[in-house]
Amino acid sequence: MSKRVTILGSGESGTGAALLAKAKGYDVFVSDQGAIRDVYKADLINAGIAFEEGGHSDRILPADLIIKSPGIPDKAEVMKRVRAAGIPVLDEIEFAFRYLKGKVIAITGTNGKTTTTLLTYHLLKSAGLNVALAGNVGESLARKVAVGDHDWYVVEISSFQLDGTISFRPHIGILLNITPDHLDRYEYKMENYINSKFRLVQNLTTHEHFIYYADDAVAGHEARKRKITADQVAVSLTDTKTKAYYDGQQMVFNVAGHHFRVAQADTTLKGPHNLINTMSAVSAALLAGVSEQAVRAALKTFKNAPHRLESVAVINGVEFVNDSKATNVDSVVYALGSYQQPLVWIAGGIDKGNDYELIKEEVQKKVHTLICLGRDNEKLKKFFGGVVPKIHETQSVKELVRLALQSARQGDVVLLSPACASFDLFKNYEDRGTQFREAVLELKGEGIQNRVFENRE
Repeated sequence: MSKRVTILGSGESGTGAALLAKAKGYDVFVSDQGAIRDVYKADLINAGIAFEEGGHSDRILPADLIIKSPGIPDKAEVMKRVRAAGIPVLDEIEFAFRYLKGKVIAITGTNGKTTTTLLTYHLLKSAGLNVALAGNVGESLARKVAVGDHDWYVVEISSFQLDGTISFRPHIGILLNITPDHLDRYEYKMENYINSKFRLVQNLTTHEHFIYYADDAVAGHEARKRKITADQVAVSLTDTKTKAYYDGQQMVFNVAGHHFRVAQADTTLKGPHNLINTMSAVSAALLAGVSEQAVRAALKTFKNAPHRLESVAVINGVEFVNDSKATNVDSVVYALGSYQQPLVWIAGGIDKGNDYELIKEEVQKKVHTLICLGRDNEKLKKFFGGVVPKIHETQSVKELVRLALQSARQGDVVLLSPACASFDLFKNYEDRGTQFREAVLELKGEGIQNRVFENRE
């Protein structure tokens, strides 16, 4: 008789785990507290997997194993029932790892994970390696393992996913940074969140590699004080003693027997934060066996995910940039640091307790116009009232881009980097960024020519 596994949660993670469990001969049952999305319901039906939605019934309990969505906290009521029944629990990442045959490059950090993951995948893929992209970007690791074998898996992994790991051991682990986030999940204790991130290296041996950003106040400090047995590759914007560093002009690599330099201008990414992301990704690629020549070529062809400092269009010499993914102040720090030109800055939405002091100096130096996009802009207007010469507000994206163009002059950058969540006016940050992109392209399509740019004082 086959073992029975219950999957709690039916998103990409849960559905992927269900498909893998089915492929490995388990009797699978999927249970979701809410409604199962049509795309995942179709996956389950096609695979002949039983499921329920709208609540967790007693059908979840006769099981040899529970695989839970990383979004379900241990203190959830359903987990109390599972613990009372004494059923072992795994997360999808851990379950998938037990069946994969290749090597894993796992990327975590509070900010920059997706860009670094996509770039690492691009470097390996462009070099001809047999590589899959998985985790929080793309499809779940379990789904990838269920449908075929790869030599390499490049995986974006969150702290929630790391919490459920036991034997998970990437060949290369990357830790970009640690800033306060999701603390409600960690009893509002920063040390719990830090420990969660460092589960990335808990099983690493001298045969594996750990890449980390040495300048980060938390990640760098913790990496130096903890006993980590893996081969360590520190990345720095200042320390020339590290294996990958920025000398003020070029990125310098002394990794895996390779010694070379790359200027950021020879890549498609801007800003100091992307120096960190690029040095981390290139270091991983070199450790995976990619040549210097292949790295250089791939850095010139990389296209980042949308809504991350995405250059949308240039209208009358003004560049419009979509950084809608910047939903916190830390992300806006990176965005402001990516441009030396005068800025028209678009911000606003649902404030998450933002401390705008972190960006006040940069805003004062670079931003001549702030356009607030949100239902309640009072906090932004009050804080930046004496900092930015001109402040406008709107709830219309079409009006927004026209206001921005009217406020700019040739050579300026219009930067949508909101520092806030999007749910007051939009479905999510993707919807906000997409509407912005479409409005900019529509404005460009109107063929506005020879507009007189107003003078600024």
